[in-house]
Amino acid sequence: MVDAVVSYVVETLGDYLIQEVNFLQGVRDEVESLKKELEWMQSFIKDAEAKQAGNNLIRRWVSDIRDIAYDAEDVLGKYMLSVHGVNDEGTSEIEHSPVVDDEGTSQRWQGFFASIKKCSCLSGEKASHRESNLFSKGKEKVTLYNIGKEIEALKKRLGDVSRRCESYGLQNIIASDKKELAEKRDLDRLKELRKAASFAVEENPVGFEDDTDLLLAKLLDKEQRRLVISIYGMGGLGKTTLARKLYHNNDVKNKFDYCAWVSVSQDYKIKDLLLRIIKSFNIMTALEDLETKTEEDLARSLRKSLEAYSYLMVIDDIWHKEDWVSLKSAFPENKIGSRVIITTRIKDVAERSDDRNYVHELRFLRQDESWQLFCERAFRNSKAEKGLENLGREMVQKCDGLPLAIVVLGGLLSTKRPQEWREVRNHIWRHLRNDSIQVSYLLDLSFNDLSHQLKLCFLYLSLFPEDFVINVEKLIRLLVAEGFIRQDEDRTMEEVAKDILDELINRSLIQVEKRCWGRISTCRVHDLLRDLAIQKAKELNFIFICDEAKNPTRSSVISSCRRQAIYSHSPSYFWLHHGNSLARSLLLFNQWWDETLGVKRHLPLLFERFFLLRVFDVEADLDRESTLMHWSNRLSEKIGDLIHLKYLGLRNSNIGILPSSIVKLQRLQTLDFSGDVGCPVELPIEINMMQELRHLIGNFKGTLPIENLTNLQTLKYVQSKSWNKVNTAKLVNLRDLHIEEDEDEWEGETVFSFESIAKLKNLRFLSVKLLDANSFASLQPLSHCQCLVDLRLSGRMKKLPEDMHVFLPNLECLSLSVPYPKEDPMPALEMLPNLIILDLHFRCHYVKKLGCRAEGFPLLEILQLDADGLVEWQVEEGAMPVLRGLKIAAEIPKLKIPERLRSVPPPAEWECEDSRNGF
Repeated sequence: MVDAVVSYVVETLGDYLIQEVNFLQGVRDEVESLKKELEWMQSFIKDAEAKQAGNNLIRRWVSDIRDIAYDAEDVLGKYMLSVHGVNDEGTSEIEHSPVVDDEGTSQRWQGFFASIKKCSCLSGEKASHRESNLFSKGKEKVTLYNIGKEIEALKKRLGDVSRRCESYGLQNIIASDKKELAEKRDLDRLKELRKAASFAVEENPVGFEDDTDLLLAKLLDKEQRRLVISIYGMGGLGKTTLARKLYHNNDVKNKFDYCAWVSVSQDYKIKDLLLRIIKSFNIMTALEDLETKTEEDLARSLRKSLEAYSYLMVIDDIWHKEDWVSLKSAFPENKIGSRVIITTRIKDVAERSDDRNYVHELRFLRQDESWQLFCERAFRNSKAEKGLENLGREMVQKCDGLPLAIVVLGGLLSTKRPQEWREVRNHIWRHLRNDSIQVSYLLDLSFNDLSHQLKLCFLYLSLFPEDFVINVEKLIRLLVAEGFIRQDEDRTMEEVAKDILDELINRSLIQVEKRCWGRISTCRVHDLLRDLAIQKAKELNFIFICDEAKNPTRSSVISSCRRQAIYSHSPSYFWLHHGNSLARSLLLFNQWWDETLGVKRHLPLLFERFFLLRVFDVEADLDRESTLMHWSNRLSEKIGDLIHLKYLGLRNSNIGILPSSIVKLQRLQTLDFSGDVGCPVELPIEINMMQELRHLIGNFKGTLPIENLTNLQTLKYVQSKSWNKVNTAKLVNLRDLHIEEDEDEWEGETVFSFESIAKLKNLRFLSVKLLDANSFASLQPLSHCQCLVDLRLSGRMKKLPEDMHVFLPNLECLSLSVPYPKEDPMPALEMLPNLIILDLHFRCHYVKKLGCRAEGFPLLEILQLDADGLVEWQVEEGAMPVLRGLKIAAEIPKLKIPERLRSVPPPAEWECEDSRNGF
């Protein structure tokens, strides 16, 4: 894990060298030297971490390097504060960047003051006063004067670490392959447990009835071609248990001539695997001769032996799609009904394992199934004691349907006295880890298989509260702001971050909570995996969580931790006054925006103290009755001192006025003032100078000074009158645009033109909501937006263009709210080749009949129809062949739904919900 932290810091130092070339004049060589030293250390860390569990010296050595990496980032952060005019207490000192030499003497300050005097904004008495003030403070602060010495001190510490490595012979220990290390022994024990598990059969495992019936049908089907059945899901979900039940089924045993089972896991050799498969099939007599054969010979022998027989092969716990590919040639496609079962945690492995493949995602247990499984283990099928049932149900709910956690919990509690149950409840995950090697190492396997970047992103999820539903778009922006995401040549950092989250989802480390408009909208982390992330993150001193409801005592850990999360409605703010001023991230959850209480009155102090913040985000609680709608706040001018800030989120804050000092935040990427009760925000003219801005989110009114924001990707929500005045020529990267009309700006009937939007060549998502009286001009200008995939329009429109399929060929999601269309919209819409979701709202004053022709809507999956007054809907055979969700509004009771569509269920309630929630 430390390798991930050091790798991140090395990349951060590299970013400083590239982005701050004008300010690193006197210390550039030192920074480059420090970066190289850390890179050299990095080459040993990964191997060292694998051995640290069995050696305290190595653990300490690795920890020392981690601390130096953190301190290196701190030194550069404070240095940039100095050259940008903010001291290490967050107060402004200078207005411009000075010239730096490399001697560190008092002459440096004389040159420094001379450079200040040359600046046009400082002259005469003001400059003299500033010079005198700075000179008196210079030796007391972390400034340009001693930055080189701090870097030298870090290099000396690295040198000391290297010498200790040599003195204590750590390199020899790290390089050794001795298997007596505790971690290796435990892992070997786990593998033995997995092997033994294939022979142990549970007669009636809870919760697998439907899965068993479905997969048995696939195994026993009369189809003669070989079929690969891939079962995937989170570790501990029961994939092996289900495969074992299928493997030992009597009908299965009677169907196949030969059956074999092998567990793969992460580290294996093809030859050893083939040997184990051959021994499991038990179809060769001269087994002693096999050891001398090559991989190719073994594969050939196995293939020849199976040629004339039907077989069932179970390959348990595959981690890479290449695993089956490397074995595939040993299993003949003899067209006599053979089957292969693969279990994996990784969706991509399951889906791409074979050309003829059936993929089965294993679900979590329902609440009733979870309780049944728990009772079988905890009470041995006897009746649950009344006093323990409530505690038991509370703990089972925490397990969130994960069978392994429930089984281990039940077994643990079956040995506990009733008075001990409450202690287990209070520290449930610690008890589960201590009681079962399987729980710890099944989860560790998933974590250890991640790359540096994936590890950091997974650990970051531990900052979010238990059972917290995480908005995916917001999470992507946070990961980018944290610096965890590297820029690709042909993809934005946001696209790279999305791929990383998709990978964590594919690896069953993140659960999808909602899919909205064809995309993953929200996600969450299973509590057991969250606990794993917290455990790993705390080992790295990567996060600090202040949860005053659970732990009111104050910890000293906060003094050195870089990322902090606060869970509290009414925190004591001890962390604000005594917390680590070097913190990079501060995430506040369940806060109250109140005029006299809560976080609001502490913002100025917060901005002064946490001067190295990169991320500051507040999730306000709206459950409390409030008068927020009746007042508006001005953001403190002190915000301008946070020059490192990349992400500022003050949702539901009712901050409506931004100070001009915000222009100092030249690194800011995301500005989020949105929310369900967010008041309108006025953007200062200085916003136009913030070239790094990528996401502007809020309820923006008045002038939009955004013409020069060439990196802007997201803009929502803006008034149409304001948008019409924007010159969009330079907004070349805008991808997500939401425009809304406000009743307060109504000036009579108007026509909205798409001409300005036509210049946005990279636009993906467009939403325009007009007042009922206003209308759209022609959609034709959107033909220039060939990347458009999601379009949502609300307003009057005479008719849809007949050639929509030509100029919007990539459109996947379409929502139209058109009061009184004069023609049936279906002929224009059904030809859209990639349309997946269609949401139609209109009043049928002129149109009483809809018609869908054969072969229309070839990819449509979801249709929502709200057409008051509609009488007839004709759907020809062959139209909408893949429709899986249909929702017809109750307001059109006279409409007769075509017979073949009546059995189509409605989509999930959130699949087409309006995303006007601030994200």
